[in-house]
Amino acid sequence: MDCLFCKIIAGEIPAAKLYEDDDCVIIRDIEPQAPTHVLVLPRTHLDSLDKASGAQDQLLGRLLIAAADFARKQGFADAGYRTVINTNADGGQTVFHLHVHLLAGRPFIFPPG
Repeated sequence: MDCLFCKIIAGEIPAAKLYEDDDCVIIRDIEPQAPTHVLVLPRTHLDSLDKASGAQDQLLGRLLIAAADFARKQGFADAGYRTVINTNADGGQTVFHLHVHLLAGRPFIFPPG
């Protein structure tokens, strides 16, 4: 498989892993859109949220809990943060391995652009 995130998770491409467990890995985004911008990557490859089914219920929940735990441990949960899952090309997805963006450190407006 020629997946950038699978290669990062496997250690084939170097990346500073900020957190990892049996289900996911958290790394910094290389093109940050906020002072804090990390990616929560599932170890299991799934192209996009659009490809998810009931079989991924626990994994999807685990990604969001990992993001929230990271926000609390890093001390920005009380101030607030945004989680984003871009899905497919028109949704802004550029790497086709499902991942959660966790952004913090500045106010965010709604609706996003």
